[in-house]
Amino acid sequence: MRLSRCSLFVCALICSFAITAFAQQPQPKPGGIKHVLVIGETKGYEHDSVSAAMVAIYEMGKQSGLWDTTIRTDTELLTKKQLGRNAKNLDYFDAIVFASTTGEILTDPAQRADFISAIHDDGKGFVGIHAALDTNYTWPEYGEMIGGWFDQHPWFTFEAPILNEQPDFPAVKHFPQEFTKYDEIYQPKDWSRDKVNVLLSLDPTKLDYANNPRIHRTDHDFAVAWSKMYGKGRVFYSTLGHTTQSWDDPDIRTMYFEAIKWVLGMTEGSTASHPRPALP
Repeated sequence: MRLSRCSLFVCALICSFAITAFAQQPQPKPGGIKHVLVIGETKGYEHDSVSAAMVAIYEMGKQSGLWDTTIRTDTELLTKKQLGRNAKNLDYFDAIVFASTTGEILTDPAQRADFISAIHDDGKGFVGIHAALDTNYTWPEYGEMIGGWFDQHPWFTFEAPILNEQPDFPAVKHFPQEFTKYDEIYQPKDWSRDKVNVLLSLDPTKLDYANNPRIHRTDHDFAVAWSKMYGKGRVFYSTLGHTTQSWDDPDIRTMYFEAIKWVLGMTEGSTASHPRPALP
């Protein structure tokens, strides 16, 4: 069948549009697209921002073409056991994100062992968002992995004065040396600066300590974000992301986007601990 000049022109135009549209779509990078599992289960306080965080991580992966995202509000997939039913397990995922999880969300001993092994032995990445620190208090290995546990938020949600201690780290290099964010900053317990690489911290010279019984750290060292290694696995945690509105903040989205890239091994950044910066 012969095509007219007009038909040939239309075909060429359609092909051109198709090629352009394909080129504009995010393309998988060398090594293949990564797989990220986001858990939003809560057994304690339920943050309104859980959904916003999960959607943001899904969008980051989709728009960048760097990872696909599986979103769950349960912990069934946190196992190395074959589940069938087309369900994925920890062997499939490259990184796990806890999006403001709360309470004892993982109590099965076999699942706990699989989860810890996936990070410590297999080198899977882990990102903890805000209330991930308010999770699994009866599980010592979890606290060791993430770096500590929640112990109050002395100022609730406020204009937090923050210092950037590691401006060369991928997840925080877009922040200035000093800045403020309206957020809820957790006070960590069973936490030590010499076991993590503090990236962001509260400026202790700009905090109100008067008549505040919720302040338990006598050293007034309040970390806002840190990186660390847990065996072979890279771990990132930040207390930022408490409010739903924070997930509309390009700074917060960039921080977690770069944090996920880092735990996936796509970028490099230190996990070495360092002394507290000298203050004026």
